[in-house]
Amino acid sequence: MDAVQALHRAQDSFDAVLAAVGPDQWDAPSCCPGWTIRDVAGHVIWFQEQLRCWATGMPYDNRTGAPGADHPGEMAGPDPMPTWRSARDRARKALKAHSLDRPVRLGDDLVPLSAVVQRLAIDHTAHSWDIGYPIGLAVRLDPELLTASFPWARQFVVRRQSGFGAEIAVPPDADEQTRWLAFLGRGADSFRTGAGSVQT
Repeated sequence: MDAVQALHRAQDSFDAVLAAVGPDQWDAPSCCPGWTIRDVAGHVIWFQEQLRCWATGMPYDNRTGAPGADHPGEMAGPDPMPTWRSARDRARKALKAHSLDRPVRLGDDLVPLSAVVQRLAIDHTAHSWDIGYPIGLAVRLDPELLTASFPWARQFVVRRQSGFGAEIAVPPDADEQTRWLAFLGRGADSFRTGAGSVQT
């Protein structure tokens, strides 16, 4: 699975979970400390806009939904689902094969856009869980996506307050989803069966 295919599948997984959010759940806490469900949606929406500009070489100075932002839910607006889908579709349209070699600055690093796309596949997949778990969904993440993204996660994951938490130990016989989530700092109390189920 190449980076763009992985991102598309991660976007589809996120879409499936977001579609399961009830109208009274948007402002409930997510698994991201200090962020609501709406905030996580806004953060991922922000990345669609940032990705579109990275892919086309256009500047993008909006930091409303950036990692560590206080109120990224402002990006999602009152009805996050159509806002998300519109932003996702624009990002997909902009992301062309020839744009993957475009250099992108991340902090002090200059990396090809293809590496950023790999990171976003990880980010979007993790945030599917961050939204689904607290509203009681038993989210089953795409196993092929987990297999493809695990090496990228080991290479790219940033552990800091606005990134991923410390890796959590799991039993040797833990399944791949449990190991993947634990690597990204999702705690053992997250590995429960929810009230509903979403296959991503």
